[in-house]
Amino acid sequence: MNISFFIIGGVIFATYMFLTFYNIFYSNKKQKEENYPNLNQNLNEEENRQPK
Repeated sequence: MNISFFIIGGVIFATYMFLTFYNIFYSNKKQKEENYPNLNQNLNEEENRQPK
């Protein structure tokens, strides 16, 4: 019975950690899209202007 509690707790903890990291990365992506909507476009324009 003790090993089953350990396994269930591990599954719950792993799920919690996955969802926590998913939320962090998803929120970061959304924040960049909302605050800097033209960031990728501006970076591409800068790269094209610089002589290679």
